[in-house]
Amino acid sequence: MLSLGIYIIGSLLVIAIIHYWRYPKSNGKLPPGSMGWPLIGETIPFFAPNTSFDISPFVKERMQRYGPIFRTSLVGYPIIVSTDPDFNYFIFQQEGQLFQSWYPHTFEEIFGRQNVGSLHGFMYKYLKNMVLNLFGPESLKNMLHEVEKTTNNNLKRWSRQKSVEMKEATTKMIFDLTGKKLISYDSENSTENVCEDFATFIKGLISFPLCFPGTAYHKCLQGRKKIMKMLKRMLEERKSQPRKEQSDFFDYVLEELQSKDTILTEAIALDLMFALLFASFETTSSAITLAIKFLHEHPKALKELTEEHEAIIRRRENASYGLTWKEYKSMKFTFQFINETVRLANIAPLIFRKALKDINFKGYTIPAGWAVMVCPPAVHLNPVKYEDPLQFNPWRWEGIELNRASRNFMAFGGGMRFCIGADFAKVQMAVFLHCFVTKYKWEIIKGGDIVRTPGLQFPNGYHIKIFEKYD
Repeated sequence: MLSLGIYIIGSLLVIAIIHYWRYPKSNGKLPPGSMGWPLIGETIPFFAPNTSFDISPFVKERMQRYGPIFRTSLVGYPIIVSTDPDFNYFIFQQEGQLFQSWYPHTFEEIFGRQNVGSLHGFMYKYLKNMVLNLFGPESLKNMLHEVEKTTNNNLKRWSRQKSVEMKEATTKMIFDLTGKKLISYDSENSTENVCEDFATFIKGLISFPLCFPGTAYHKCLQGRKKIMKMLKRMLEERKSQPRKEQSDFFDYVLEELQSKDTILTEAIALDLMFALLFASFETTSSAITLAIKFLHEHPKALKELTEEHEAIIRRRENASYGLTWKEYKSMKFTFQFINETVRLANIAPLIFRKALKDINFKGYTIPAGWAVMVCPPAVHLNPVKYEDPLQFNPWRWEGIELNRASRNFMAFGGGMRFCIGADFAKVQMAVFLHCFVTKYKWEIIKGGDIVRTPGLQFPNGYHIKIFEKYD
């Protein structure tokens, strides 16, 4: 009888836990959806890869079932998913009032507990202003020549190779440039292969958080550990042997750390450097690789883009002169091409926030403490806003000037946390396209696989052979 009683009590307890999990209490009407199984939630289907540009099956199926705002549970957290442009815009506009930046505990383990995405208020603004010293408009004007020189040198080298895997090659090109600006990193002479460490890190960035040797998540953490060890060693070396003049962003950070009234700590500074290196490593290289894919598949876009850049060269007093800021700002069709590329690329496919208090929106209640996940691909691929949304069509942007995010375009985030490096990414893409289409032609050796995870896209395996146009 005793064992039967324990069995009945245990069964009732399990039923109660499952019921509480699947039907959480709220002071109002929760958005529809399913919380899945206790603790696991719907994590497993969420991590399924997607081999197309379309919205992930996980989100798309639930949009069709529940509508543009629904609830779920991922890695133990109750989450409201928003594919609604109005709600997304509301979330970004209410940053610091009703919502604040938030990421799951596993992200904090990966990017550091003091990472810029987890900081708020004055500290976040302080770091943002620091980074603007590197990526602000005035700095980019001075950097334009160096970006062009780096691009030309890499393209020249690639043209001598039998073939080039574009994602890997563009990643190294961009990382070498930004690594130099950030930490004076020289891949040719360094004893450490930071690119390889970041490649290991990124493969496990969006993976099921099982921290056992051999798992992608464990490898990710090991990649971060190696990079952070290098940054800490560099910081100690800079402190013991300070430079007379600032030569990179690390020198600027060190100067801030040693300032009498600083609020910056070494932990925050190192996590900031890690985040900046990561951003330079992954995002823009994916966009450039996809841009080449689109150029190959759309001859009309290639023709118009080439004509625009050849006209820029013809207008110069001397064709050998480098790009000017005025020429860069005149690239009308180029910016249309870039907008369309990043719309389909969805390099930042998930943006997390947390509700600071109970919030009512369109009849639903978002409970205080719940996470909110904004899903930009659902906005960028909305057929109501974008006709034939999966079709690459740069002409859809004709007459539209985008300097910030909008309700229907958030490739670089939105609100006060709009990506600080957005302008730098556009400069790199525009300069690369200018050098590429005016001086080179190419053929596809092997088409790449576009595999999108919930967090990042990896257009790997895209091999091309590059030829100089006027050999």
